[in-house]
Amino acid sequence: MGHRADPAIAVAGLRKAYGDRTVLDGIDLEVAQGEVVALLGPNGAGKTTTVEIVEGFRRRDAGDVRVLGVDPERGDDAWRARIGVVLQSWRDHRRWRVGELLGQLADAYRPYGTPDRPRPRPVDELLARVGLTDVADQRMATLSGGQRRRFDVAVGLAGRPDLLILDEPTAGLDPAARREFHELVHEVVDLDGTVVLLTTHDLAEAENVADRILLLAGGRIVADGSPAAVARDVAGPSEVRWASGGQRHVHSTHDPVAFTRELLATTPEVTDLEVAHASLEDAYLEIVRRHEAGQPLEVTR
Repeated sequence: MGHRADPAIAVAGLRKAYGDRTVLDGIDLEVAQGEVVALLGPNGAGKTTTVEIVEGFRRRDAGDVRVLGVDPERGDDAWRARIGVVLQSWRDHRRWRVGELLGQLADAYRPYGTPDRPRPRPVDELLARVGLTDVADQRMATLSGGQRRRFDVAVGLAGRPDLLILDEPTAGLDPAARREFHELVHEVVDLDGTVVLLTTHDLAEAENVADRILLLAGGRIVADGSPAAVARDVAGPSEVRWASGGQRHVHSTHDPVAFTRELLATTPEVTDLEVAHASLEDAYLEIVRRHEAGQPLEVTR
């Protein structure tokens, strides 16, 4: 039997409050090696607080947290060099040239390189990876929003991270730039095996990028699974709709494939057959509805 690798992120019983307001109320989660996990939830659900604790930028009140085998509150500079972070925004350096600025920022990783994992990546390689080679000599002020976001990712990748954390990575980008960014994330994961944890309000982004969804509401993780599984478990079963004998029919089922197969085998003259699956958007809106109505949120595993 093969050895099971330790999770890249392991969190148990995580709690955090600001004054009288409890933001995280006993969070348990794991992110495995090679996974892309999206953290979703309404405003104030605790997504940013969770990410900041994982990064080591915020102290927790209780619970156990291990990131790349280390408690983030005790992580040293060598540990931090293994984590790439892409924040929603950062200080602008409009007058710097793209390649020059990237080189300056990447140099911070140089003391933490090893023969097996040299740091930082060469600037030319970083620029090529994010598609900015042609603008290397341009000033930052000339970049489009999508190009700026690609530059942010280049900074996050400069230290050859084992873990890449993306906080609302495509906020403000147009659809074309958002698609390019998603392709870049897939490339990073496929080529480098980098673990990715992202927060997002974009449900299509979560479905396109993530292997697993964590829905956070009321200070707890209320759903955990693939996008399809979360949609099914939270938003409900699929609906199979068809017409037969001059009548229209609707049937709810958790296994539309098996039901449809049986339907076609036993029912004559089936027409207008349609399967409507619950979507991640349906699940998200249902979670927000329950949360705002003060209804119990049952954790699903």
